[in-house]
Amino acid sequence: MKISRQKIEVLMVKQGLSLVKLSELSGVSRQSLATIRKRETCQMATAVKICTGLGCSIEEVIPTERGDNA
Repeated sequence: MKISRQKIEVLMVKQGLSLVKLSELSGVSRQSLATIRKRETCQMATAVKICTGLGCSIEEVIPTERGDNA
């Protein structure tokens, strides 16, 4: 599924999370998180784990048609 790198990074900054901390909270390896952020795609189950670590819903990390800043 497509995810928004920008939205994930904004949520991380707002919460003061590093990639290492998000990895710990989500159960997704740092290497996988780095790859996901670069490719902006992952499996639904992985997106759910990332959202759990960020404390957000899936809708908050999916790109919008108008762009990520909308």
